Amino acid sequence: MTAQNSATRPASIAVQPVGHRTAARSGTALALLGVVAFSLTFPATAWGLESFGPWSLVALRSVLAAAVAGAFLLAGRVPLPAREHWAGLAVVAGGVVVGFPLLTTLALRTSTTSHAAVVVGLLPLTTAAFSALRTGHRPSGRFWAAAVAGAGVILAFTLAQSGGTPSAGDAYLFGALLVCAAGYTEGGRLARSMPGWQVIGWALVLCLPLSLAGAAFALASEPVHLTWHGVTGLVWVAAGSNFFGLYVWYRGMAEIGTARASQLQLAQPLLTLVWSVALLGEHLSPATPLAACAVLVCITVTQRVK
Repeated sequence: MTAQNSATRPASIAVQPVGHRTAARSGTALALLGVVAFSLTFPATAWGLESFGPWSLVALRSVLAAAVAGAFLLAGRVPLPAREHWAGLAVVAGGVVVGFPLLTTLALRTSTTSHAAVVVGLLPLTTAAFSALRTGHRPSGRFWAAAVAGAGVILAFTLAQSGGTPSAGDAYLFGALLVCAAGYTEGGRLARSMPGWQVIGWALVLCLPLSLAGAAFALASEPVHLTWHGVTGLVWVAAGSNFFGLYVWYRGMAEIGTARASQLQLAQPLLTLVWSVALLGEHLSPATPLAACAVLVCITVTQRVK
């Protein structure tokens, strides 16, 4: 018996780290896919505003995303969440389904997408702080130093892109930062007890009555001028950002942790700036490659420390 245990123990020890590394890679890949999806949100919103008013765009994106989510929930015959999960789902709904889309859409009426990217640049640090308060997890000092450094790089870079002068939409942007961080944190916690797509799915369905009422009111009071850009932007923010992006994002957070996953979003503003050039014709300063390298260093540090 002793010889058998001695022979089998190394195999069991070797298997666990491999499985852990595989889960970490999978979670990181999913979170990165979410970051790519989110990086298109601001340019797509700018496109959507070509056809819809801000209130109409936000309400319609929520209605369409809820329709997609509801279809998946019905097809999978997913039971209603447990009673103890509804409060958390309400936080997710208020933060990422209603609050962040509405506040950033209102901000983009007067701010460029590159300036609005400051919100995403600060979001990882804010999400990590919310996560520490909510879960009691305390990342190391090196983790926080790298997170603060990365957020500082993004903040300086995005402010430089806008000339260093705060825009009229800054109040909306910083409000969006806070509500989204709370929604991300609560969604990441819920994704440990239910699949990530169900977290965002139920949050969207929870908001459906409000979204339908808001869409009816907004469409009656705001002009609509349908264009290819406008419709494409609406479809993306509904299906790509509100459902698919949040699905892979919450699933990734459940596997690698909210604080660590949030640091991957340090790359999101730079991706948004790339899309802004390619899709909206905005111009970037020569500092972009330097900022990209600095952010990648910060991401590497936060991924290697606990």
